[in-house]
Amino acid sequence: MSQHGAGSHRAGSDETIASPFEEAFRDRLTLLSAALDGSPEPVLVVDRGGCLRYANAACEVLLGVGPVGLVGHQASEFALRYEPVESDTRPNVGPCVLRGLVELRHADGDTRWASYAASPLSPLGARGVGAVVFLRDETERRRDDLHRTRKHDELEQTIRAVSHDLRSPLVAVLGFSRLLRDDFGVALGERGTHYLDRITEAGRTMENLIRELLDFARIGHPGESRTWVDPREVLQQLRGELKPRLDQQGVVLSVPDDAPLLYCNRTRLYQLFSNLIGNALDHMGPCEEPRVEVEVREEGAWHWLSVRDNGRGVDPNQHERIFEMFHTIQREGGRRGTGIGLAIVKKIAELHGGRAWVESGAGAGACFHVALPRH
Repeated sequence: MSQHGAGSHRAGSDETIASPFEEAFRDRLTLLSAALDGSPEPVLVVDRGGCLRYANAACEVLLGVGPVGLVGHQASEFALRYEPVESDTRPNVGPCVLRGLVELRHADGDTRWASYAASPLSPLGARGVGAVVFLRDETERRRDDLHRTRKHDELEQTIRAVSHDLRSPLVAVLGFSRLLRDDFGVALGERGTHYLDRITEAGRTMENLIRELLDFARIGHPGESRTWVDPREVLQQLRGELKPRLDQQGVVLSVPDDAPLLYCNRTRLYQLFSNLIGNALDHMGPCEEPRVEVEVREEGAWHWLSVRDNGRGVDPNQHERIFEMFHTIQREGGRRGTGIGLAIVKKIAELHGGRAWVESGAGAGACFHVALPRH
């Protein structure tokens, strides 16, 4: 082995006769090390046999072992487990770049996590002779993710247990209310029937609250997958499901004829649009030619989703609070909501790396916006 630079090390063997590819590999390694020695991020070079041929000084912070202790050893001695994320194998783009996460063994016996990007090292047009691996310490982020996952699972289990415990007495309340109406409706009279209606209405609200609490807890589950979704299909499905209510309220729902594909979870996109459109129908109030317009557009690095109505609007003092859990605005003639719908919208937007907000003024209609990053 030969020392190279003050804070890096690379392997070589001047006593043996090297093949042309090996000589070219060393030449490329010499050029690379001159450029990578001062990198603040850890960088390794691995040959086709999995042997570490170069390491810069930054590797010692991540692994607890300096370049001299790394070069000449097998990468498998330090890399415990890989989680590939993606690779760029598009035609005519150049060599494939592999990306992912790797669990590393630190010298203190603990483990570290790092993201990696591995690019093939192919001198003289040869393939498979080695790779340059760029690393970035992701240990704290990984631990935070695991902590959030545990908390998320605990929250979902708690809500499931509470929901189960609440459903049993709720079913009994609604069931006996129905029996009272059927068997003693005449004896109860108009006033007694009115009380039964209030009990049933409160029970149905509790049912919706339990269902939406479960929906809220499930959002962001680690197993959720994302794919390219056509928002027009989701909106057409919603328009069909909402047709009886739209006809009853005389509301025209306008959806885009053309829209970009969105990289998201389809179920969450359905929930997002369902809650925003449902919120507009609940609170827009009486107005001439009631209308709800949905827009989806692409601009720069973002996809912009908006749901606009021409109803009575939202007081500016409520713009932030309406996205809080259980916060509702009581209005004459409006439906009583659970106060979870817009909290679901906000959580879905933030979990996709975006945000949600409203633009409105009293009596000027309301426009709810969601910004989602493009893939």
